[in-house]
This record gives sequence, structure tokens and C-alpha cells, in this order.
Amino acid sequence: MTNGGQRPHDPVTEHPQPEFPQQDQPVPGWTGPMDPPPDHGEESYRGHGLLTDRKAVVTGGDSGIGRAVALAYAREGADVLFSHLESEEEDARETVRLIEEAGRKAVAVVCDIREEEQCRQLVDRAVAEFERIDILVNNAAYQMSQPDGIGSISTEQFDRVVRTNLYGMFWLSKMSLPFMPKGGCIINSASVQAYKPSPHLLDYAMTKGAIVTFTQGLAQMVAQDGIRVNAVAPGPVWTPLIPATLPDTAEFGKQSPLGRPAQPAEMAPCYVFLASPQASYITAEIVNATGGTPLP
Repeated sequence: MTNGGQRPHDPVTEHPQPEFPQQDQPVPGWTGPMDPPPDHGEESYRGHGLLTDRKAVVTGGDSGIGRAVALAYAREGADVLFSHLESEEEDARETVRLIEEAGRKAVAVVCDIREEEQCRQLVDRAVAEFERIDILVNNAAYQMSQPDGIGSISTEQFDRVVRTNLYGMFWLSKMSLPFMPKGGCIINSASVQAYKPSPHLLDYAMTKGAIVTFTQGLAQMVAQDGIRVNAVAPGPVWTPLIPATLPDTAEFGKQSPLGRPAQPAEMAPCYVFLASPQASYITAEIVNATGGTPLP
């Protein structure tokens, strides 16, 4: 889906491999300074009309997995509203450009999903722009590495991680469902951390485990309404969150069996498939895209 029907590529060498240059950014991180630059599918993703005229909401769509999903959805024929933080305006403008270049409507909304009222305003804006929400992708997330253990996780950090990763997902799902027609879907971003938690990401991993449970429970709750709920659990992915929140980027992703991190473009097809009619019998599932790390 992402290579335009070209010959298969070696998944080990297709994208950059560690070691990467050591790099640090302030939170939340930006795409421009990253070395190597992330691949969102700008040159590789080819659409096949799988989401023609669908209306999608993607949180954290300015960069990383969110941008790759927004780009892929647009090239599949969907209009996309996405959220971003105020400090991410530059990245957001590039996502808008990519969506519009695909011939679809792009709406960028400044929204801190830690705040219930801002989540409500995001949904209201989506309904005003699109009249309905066919696809909700709860993707925005926050993490911060604490190698010194639980004693170094402040209440402020814990609150930010939980409110970003769980509260926002809960509010947006709850608020979007009344505007979601039969055939709609919710797709949540979980993580390999839900199953194989890294000690230095304890609070983040905890929330990703909760996302798996939320996904499976909500899917059963809304199945009779014709709504599907699934999640994608990526392994290490090269996004701005990495240089902004991890102390060592040089060997990021090297621990995966493929020996490298994923590029955001490699995650997008999972989100496309789960949103498409081809996945009509798939709900309460977690699609693991971990680069070979076995999961339960």
C-alpha cells in the first residue's frame, strides 16, 4: 500500500538504522530538527479510494504517526480535522499542506486534550465542518523517560501523562459517538509498552495498557450500534516525541528484531485498514506493529 506496487523492499534496510546522531529537543518536539528526518509517506503512500468522502478526526496530527495517518487518509479520499498544540503550528501547517495537496479538506485545530472543554470544542468544530464524524483516531500522547525510577515521577508528570493519554481519549470517544453513523469507527494508539513495559516509561506504559482494555471494552459496548473500536500497538517509531522525551536517541529502535525504529509511514496502513470497509468484521482488536517483538 505504501510503495505504489513496486518490488518488495528489505524491511531491515528500507529505512534508516541506528546509530543516529544524538539529539535533544524541548517538549513537545518538532519534525524539522530531526536527523534523519521522519518519513510520513510523502513520497511513497499511494491511495486506493478506500475512505472516499469519509470524515476523520485525528489527534496529534501535526507530526509523527498522526501526520502519517492524516496524509494517508487524505490520499484515500477522506477529509481530515486534526488537533495540535499551539507550539506545533509550524508542523501543523505542513500537515495541512499535505492534506490539501491530496485534494481533501484540512482543518487544523489548536487543542490541549487534557482539558475537557477543549475536547468538547474540538468535536463541535468537527461537526460544524463535516456534520458527522466517521473516523476518530485517538493518537496524541505524552511520555517522559525517568531512568531513576518511580521516585523521580512527579505528580505533575503523572497527571500530564494520564490526562493526555487517557482522559483525552475517553472524552473524545464519549463526545464523538453521538455524531458517528453506523459504519463509523474509533481507532486508538496503544503501544508495545502495554505488554512489555520499559521501567523508565512506567507511567506511560501503564496508560497504554489501559488503552488496550478501554478499546476492547468500548468495542463490545457499541457493537450493536454499528460502530467498531480497535487499536494499533506500535513498537519504537521515529517521531518528535523521541528526541524530546528520551535521553539517548543514538540507538533508538535497535532493540527490535528488525534492528531499527519504524517510520511513521509504516504505521499509517494499519490505521487505514482498520478504518476501511475491508475491516468490517474486525472490532475489539489490537493490531501489533512492533518490528518483530512477540506480543501476547
